[in-house]
Amino acid sequence: MYNILVCDDEKDIVSALRIYLTAEGYNVLEAFSGAEALEILDEKKVDLVLMDIMMPEMDGISAVAKIREQSNIPVLFLTAKSEDADMILGLNIGADDYITKPFKPVELIARVRSHLRRYTMLGGIEQKQSRLQVGGIALDDDSKLVTLDGEEVALTPLEYSILKYLMGNAGKVFSSEEIYRAVWKGSAMGGENTVAVHIRHLREKLEIDPANPRYLKVVWGHGYKIEVGQ
Repeated sequence: MYNILVCDDEKDIVSALRIYLTAEGYNVLEAFSGAEALEILDEKKVDLVLMDIMMPEMDGISAVAKIREQSNIPVLFLTAKSEDADMILGLNIGADDYITKPFKPVELIARVRSHLRRYTMLGGIEQKQSRLQVGGIALDDDSKLVTLDGEEVALTPLEYSILKYLMGNAGKVFSSEEIYRAVWKGSAMGGENTVAVHIRHLREKLEIDPANPRYLKVVWGHGYKIEVGQ
């Protein structure tokens, strides 16, 4: 049984999420501030976090920054539409995705399932090709190792999944929606910002000059592709 930590200072929201998640067979841990969430993470095994942004004691962004110092577990922000700027900051800090309030239970459960599947299956045996090479970037799916010109590059699970998807289809252009559906395995609604932030993180790690990338390129009006650098 997966343990899901729900952190929100509004008890009605926590209660509603507990009902939705327990109905799907998940065990729910509850916190009402970022500080309380960190305490639970120190004490118990947690497989996924649903985190509000605006909370007392410690907000969600500060809490996620602390989480990322020691863990790559999936973190999804629960955000209000008025918190778009904070949501982008949260993705930059290390959150994997976000769900906008008021959320639909079906979408919430789909996102949770998708992220849990990816996190637990990252080291799985299902793969089409164990080694991919594009220019100086090499990806070994057996060891989950990515190197750039022979030097190891540390990627998060989502960054790894996006890179593997693009490298496995080198030269082909994918829209943000297509990347989101392929990697997050869920509805692409609202996923454009999430994809853009993760692509930027990949560029910062894989490109000598992220503003003028050799590999991860934008095809304006269409999407992203990876190609052999010149």
